[in-house]
Amino acid sequence: METVTYKELSNAVKFLATDAVEKAKSGHPGLPMGCADLLTVLFYDFLKFDPEHPKWENRDRFILSAGHGSAGLYALLHLTGYADFSSEALKNFRQLHASTAGHPEYGFTGVETTTGPLGQGIATAVGIALAERIKNARFGDEAVNYFTYVLASDGDLMEGVSHEAIELAARLCLRKLIVLYDDNGITIDGKTDLSFASDTKERFEAAGWNAHRVDGHDYEEVYRAVQAAQDSQKPTIIICKTVIGAGAPTKAGTSGVHGSPLGAEELAAAKRAEGWEYPAFEIPAHIGQAWRKSAERGQNEHALWKKRVQISGRAEEFFTFESGALHPDLAKIFAELRNEFITKAETMATRVASHKVLSKINPVQPGMIGGSADLTPSNNTKTADMKAFSKSDRSGSYIHYGVREHAMAACMNGLALSGGLFPYGGTFLTFSDYSRPAIRLAALMGLRVIHVMTHDSIGLGEDGPTHQPVEHLAALRAIPNVNVFRPADATETAEAWEIALQSEKTPSILSLSRQNLPAVRVASQRFSENMSAKGAYILQEAEGALQVILLATGSEVSIAVAAREALRAEKIGVRVVSVPCLDIFRKQSLVYREEILPKNKLTIAIEAAISQPWEGYISDEDCFVGMKGFGASAPAEDLYREFEITAEKIIEIVKNKLR
Repeated sequence: METVTYKELSNAVKFLATDAVEKAKSGHPGLPMGCADLLTVLFYDFLKFDPEHPKWENRDRFILSAGHGSAGLYALLHLTGYADFSSEALKNFRQLHASTAGHPEYGFTGVETTTGPLGQGIATAVGIALAERIKNARFGDEAVNYFTYVLASDGDLMEGVSHEAIELAARLCLRKLIVLYDDNGITIDGKTDLSFASDTKERFEAAGWNAHRVDGHDYEEVYRAVQAAQDSQKPTIIICKTVIGAGAPTKAGTSGVHGSPLGAEELAAAKRAEGWEYPAFEIPAHIGQAWRKSAERGQNEHALWKKRVQISGRAEEFFTFESGALHPDLAKIFAELRNEFITKAETMATRVASHKVLSKINPVQPGMIGGSADLTPSNNTKTADMKAFSKSDRSGSYIHYGVREHAMAACMNGLALSGGLFPYGGTFLTFSDYSRPAIRLAALMGLRVIHVMTHDSIGLGEDGPTHQPVEHLAALRAIPNVNVFRPADATETAEAWEIALQSEKTPSILSLSRQNLPAVRVASQRFSENMSAKGAYILQEAEGALQVILLATGSEVSIAVAAREALRAEKIGVRVVSVPCLDIFRKQSLVYREEILPKNKLTIAIEAAISQPWEGYISDEDCFVGMKGFGASAPAEDLYREFEITAEKIIEIVKNKLR
């Protein structure tokens, strides 16, 4: 095979990317041109992957945190032989239904996570690197021993989530996490010194990382830095000084090359300057062969790895774990929990009920990884069988994330992406605002990530309106492909957990109460199936003719039950419908929805939150019992009276409407 140089390999990446951007008349050529050299070293000499088996469990992971440089990633995936990135796909860059979307999207071969919102990639990578250490402790180097590489930009490091993520990575000593920072000195507005003055090397070293500075266009310097990072006992950042749009005669080093095509004339001049004399999207045979041959390193390693796993004697256990299969005993455990909660009918907070559920399933289900944003005693997310994962003990299954909801949520996405793990993490519902960007990405990617969000309403009481979520349920329900649960008692809490674990492609939010709640599913409401799986169900039927339907969630279901009892005494037929998950109920058949909520019946919704999600279900705007603004600081029972979320208010509305 004809000898090939780093420059030729790099130019193939650079000009495939710029050709794609130019044809689309849209995109970001600056990063692929500026990072082609360092990415060539990483992919050609270090990255362990197998394009024919893109989900190989022990592959190295590469995360393009600077997702706007997607054309460069697609060029590399094309050159190394990934099925979803053919020449035709590159020619369809940023076009409808193409694998070559404007920012990388999870689900296409070789793309490890959806990136685009800056900072999310590097924070997610912390979770992927954490997963490697967790699984390595369980199965050894023979089965799990991969590196997680990240290409990050100035924007990634400016976003606050990166600060949380890098401190967490250092604290957990994730030594196989290697970040290459594209230090090109340019942002969209102009030079980075307009808004960015940190010394990145000192910042990372202060957090507990190793940090190196290199010339990002010097292949040997980059090579030596990556080699040193692989031997490090700490996470490492390699600060690569680059020129954005390197090779563009008039635009290199300017903000003008960040997010706009070069233009035909500038692109042609760049190719001439680099000695690239080939038509658009054409790769000379000897360069294409060299890139494809680089993949053989990983393919050979894949074959050796399979032998090692088989020899270890734990192959069946490992592959079952990696599949993320639910333990066959879980169905029985959940049935027993439902029976126990219904039989005992104890009054308890749903956060306490959640802990009881976790205490049963954590010892049984492999891959459960819990955690909390410094709220473990409040969220009740750590069970007796769990040890904390730490620098000194890698066998733990509980993560102390610290006060870092941004990073925790992104890290859980990384844990889920790694395979085999069931991440859940706790905070207060009002702090879901911090977690929301990562929740949205989990929904977009279809990840089984479970957020335990306690203190779910004004019922938390004296901490006041800063901690009392009123708009958060509506905001979370607005995200497509998220199941927001608000269970009414212990039984519904167990059912919510069961559904969350079964939801392989949907993140779940468990909104749980601080205050004690009475059991509403008692012996007279003993159902043989998981009723929460329908989203809403008839908890108590009307006696006689149906006149009124009360819809309620969480702590307000017991209020609806009390109102029904008082109205029953006055011969008014009231149906109570518990709605543990409005998102699931919306997906039920029209027949079922109309069976539960027949038309032309007085319908009232009760929830200690704003009315927005309920406006399509209630008879009119006066038929919502809940919050119209923020809460206040007082004991819970006083707040419910103050804001008229009471059985008495419901009774008043019913009588007025039925006159």
